[in-house]
Amino acid sequence: MSSSVEQRQPLLPGPGSSPDPHPAAPTPARRRPRRLTGKLAATGFLAPAVLFVSALLLLPFATTVYRSFFDDRRISGFAGLDNYLLFLNDPTLTRSIQNTLMWVVGSVALPMVLGLAIAVLTHSGGWSRVARLLVVLPYALSGSAVAVVWNFVLTTDGAANQVLTAFGLDAFAQGWLLEWPGNTLVMIIANTWQAAGVAVILFLVGLQTIPPETLEAASLDGAAGWRKFWYVVLPQLRTVSVIVVGTSLVGGLKSFDLIWVLTQGGPGRQSETLAVSMYQETFLALHPGAGAAVAVVLTAIVLLASWLYLRRQLTPKGH
Repeated sequence: MSSSVEQRQPLLPGPGSSPDPHPAAPTPARRRPRRLTGKLAATGFLAPAVLFVSALLLLPFATTVYRSFFDDRRISGFAGLDNYLLFLNDPTLTRSIQNTLMWVVGSVALPMVLGLAIAVLTHSGGWSRVARLLVVLPYALSGSAVAVVWNFVLTTDGAANQVLTAFGLDAFAQGWLLEWPGNTLVMIIANTWQAAGVAVILFLVGLQTIPPETLEAASLDGAAGWRKFWYVVLPQLRTVSVIVVGTSLVGGLKSFDLIWVLTQGGPGRQSETLAVSMYQETFLALHPGAGAAVAVVLTAIVLLASWLYLRRQLTPKGH
């Protein structure tokens, strides 16, 4: 009789009993449907973004790569690597590569150094807000508007030559946009005038995130001035520096509007970068195959340079 009563004991715990501290873990058979449901839900959320990016970026790029292997006749024939060999045989594209490299170096080094210096100098002080406004204001302008301003300065009878003449420095007056490499250098300076604004903003944000305790400890240890900046402040701006250099690198590689408004790549296509050469070959010279090849090479350079830089900077030390 007692055994039958024991067999009829309730499976659920009574009011005074405690639950089982070690509940049975779900079996692998129960885990699979949950994982499958989670993967399907994640795929459903990502699908619109993937399709959107594919339609606007990947599909046009694939079409450009395909077009770069055909010649420029009305009925295009397969040209193999002929369009890419122009980089070795065409002096215009060779000069375009030189100008692009100059733009990359100038548009990375100058905005970073100038932006960091201005951010440090205007980080504190009563006049800092006005100074930051004057520096950041050009960043709000478009590249075309910046080009119009600098065209007023750099033309033969422009403001730069008039100021030099007024101070008796006529020997230094020249056609700033008429000779290579001077025209490329002054356009890089014009680009720096605009691009330094975003560098100042980013470095100011980085400076505000530095803990005051770190600076106080450095001062107590005897660090001051340049040593304090080099060994304490600058290492804590590493992440911001990566962002500034990365954006400047991409911006320098694809510079177009400022160059086009100021010189249109001239004189004699001497101041073209790869971005301007791509436009010239595709829409003005009516060489879509060559233009597509330039676009592919430019895209590959941008992606490779960005990947190498970010991989080097963001990889933890010791790995």
